[in-house]
Amino acid sequence: MRAYLASSIGAACTAALVLPALTPEASAASRVPDVPGSTQSLPLVPLPGRERAAGGTVAQGLPQRETRPFSLVGVVWEDPDRELHASVQVRTRATGSGAWSPWQDVESHDAAHAPDPGSAERAAGTVRGATAPLWVGASDAVAVRVRAESAPGAPRSATPPLPGGLRLELVDPGDGLPQTPRPQTPQPGSPQPEVPQPEVPQPGSPVNPAPQKPPPLNPLPERPEIAVPGEGVYEELPGFVVDPALTASLTPESAAASAVNADLAPLGADAILPLTKAETEAQAMAYGFAKPYIGPRPGIVTRKGWGADEALREKQFVYTKTVQAAFVHHTATGNRFTCAQSASVLRSIYRYHVESSGWRDIGYNFAVDKCGNIYEGRAGGVAKPVLGAHTRGFNTNSMGIAVLGTYSSTAPPKAAVEAIAKLTAWKLGLFGVNPKSTTYLTSGGGNKYAKGTKAKLNVISGHRDGFATDCPGTLLYGQLGTARTVAARLQGR
Repeated sequence: MRAYLASSIGAACTAALVLPALTPEASAASRVPDVPGSTQSLPLVPLPGRERAAGGTVAQGLPQRETRPFSLVGVVWEDPDRELHASVQVRTRATGSGAWSPWQDVESHDAAHAPDPGSAERAAGTVRGATAPLWVGASDAVAVRVRAESAPGAPRSATPPLPGGLRLELVDPGDGLPQTPRPQTPQPGSPQPEVPQPEVPQPGSPVNPAPQKPPPLNPLPERPEIAVPGEGVYEELPGFVVDPALTASLTPESAAASAVNADLAPLGADAILPLTKAETEAQAMAYGFAKPYIGPRPGIVTRKGWGADEALREKQFVYTKTVQAAFVHHTATGNRFTCAQSASVLRSIYRYHVESSGWRDIGYNFAVDKCGNIYEGRAGGVAKPVLGAHTRGFNTNSMGIAVLGTYSSTAPPKAAVEAIAKLTAWKLGLFGVNPKSTTYLTSGGGNKYAKGTKAKLNVISGHRDGFATDCPGTLLYGQLGTARTVAARLQGR
């Protein structure tokens, strides 16, 4: 079965299947004004009393200081080819309560999540080295320390200096949706269940008192925008009722991000509603496939639904040829957030990937939260083979699915594993791929497979299968066999 959705899906499919209108709960996001977030970038300084290594310092940081509000932190540096062999720890003060957190570890070895070497995105000159982002909740003060460590297996005396240009990034996700949309209902249009909240509360309260004004920040270089001819001009597709007030409120960037999903949902929709298996197969049969192996299309929260600021990303959409494999990740952001905060976490990661790491867009093609909600990631269309920046060396002909949270020692929720299975059963089915099979991908260069190596991989793989990394965490990785089995069953295999 060929990839019948590898390029733009035609309007004929839309005419054959009329989607129901969004439920009031799913459409509530469109009535909430977007309030942009922000990123504070603070240069680190040598810590007093720490010795220097040849060519640089071995410890940098910042003492406790008040800042503008933020909820996610990370550390970046100038050279993306330099690995950060260091422990990175932060303390933050919860907004409202004024309570300081203990020192929290930030995952420092994050080079595995990146554009491929030699790709246009990597060669753009804006990409930086970066740690994983850590969600800390609403905060208004911070302290950080970065201490160099020797590389694994190297003697302590061989501790390298820290890379140049270390900066602490503080990300405020901005005000988004009052409640995370929940479109993953069994049948389109049916009542949506309440989402259970995880046990770990967000530190602090949602009230943000005005902090003292921080010192001026040095701006980071911006990636130049390239105009796209015809952007913002779209024809109304048959079968959809378009809300003129909603479409009029869309910026050209928002309209473009929505238009690539126009076969699946109305322009400006904040959710793509789920279909039954019969409806999904009927949609495929409109393209001449008698009995396609494909799972029911799951509900997906669009970029509009989780409040993506479309002005941040590059305007163009970049595609690969097909989707042969799905790499599963965890975001390593920690687990101190609720399902209702998932959109805020996602907006923070998006801003961190673009403004701090220098990527063209968020790296992942999809995200999944603890409650099993599925989110559109990198812009370009959920049914299309969008080129991501999730598995260094294997972004071509693959997709990346990130489960929000850290699952090295915490078991992933069953709902999240089921969401991986549902998403892969549908998306891989669009390209005729069996979730339980293996495939060959050619490495673009990494620490596990040299550039040009043809690697045999499971169709549903963990990030660590393509790159030497802990991602997606040992306990989530252990659930991928279950995801493969369920996805194949959903496809009817």
